[in-house]
Amino acid sequence: MKVTSITSAAQQFVDSVLALRPQIAVFDCDGTLWSGDVGADFFYWEIERGLLPAKVVEWALPRYEDYKRGNVGEEVMCGEMVTINAGISERRLEEAAAEFFSSQVEQRDRIFPEMMQLTHALKNSGCELWAVSSTNSWVIREGAKRFGIPSENVLAACVHAENELATDRLVRVPSGPAKATALNEFLRGKVDACFGNSIHDAAMLELARNAFAVNPNPDLESIALAKGWRIYWPGGTK
Repeated sequence: MKVTSITSAAQQFVDSVLALRPQIAVFDCDGTLWSGDVGADFFYWEIERGLLPAKVVEWALPRYEDYKRGNVGEEVMCGEMVTINAGISERRLEEAAAEFFSSQVEQRDRIFPEMMQLTHALKNSGCELWAVSSTNSWVIREGAKRFGIPSENVLAACVHAENELATDRLVRVPSGPAKATALNEFLRGKVDACFGNSIHDAAMLELARNAFAVNPNPDLESIALAKGWRIYWPGGTK
């Protein structure tokens, strides 16, 4: 783990969360633990490196543009960003995810250092950590390692595998209310602290005793203000 110093304001935020002594803490990933949308970034990165078949790319690029124009639903698009990898070996996808996260996120300083410090401090205190994301599980599991979140506690968009190959059969796509549904299915206790950045995290933030809007989009910021949730801006985000 790369050790990065944080500001006094960031340290105060970390300390304030630790003071709550949470036993279960849940984190969204894109925009909350690191900046940007790694699901979209990985999609374009795969295309640049020729990992996806040409026929898939020919369909997927205009499909994603349709999504950005609002013509494809969020959950549908997040699922398709995973199923386009059907036929590729899971090992190859895991190796690609490791290379991608290291080169495109970690080495580009996109990780929010106070969030990394927070998760490791929580883990050291005995807190159970979970990551929930609508981005593909290969990338999220790789990123979660940096934060001390075990792979078995990652609930991300994923597909069934057959003969060690990814298929087009979805297991889950945790987006919007589906994030809360996934947590209710897997958690054995109440969420003490939850952290998210977008409207798609609102349902799972509702589950928590202590909800934190981290680097929030305008829609989530409005909800957080109305509900009295804590709002925190990582260094450099505002």
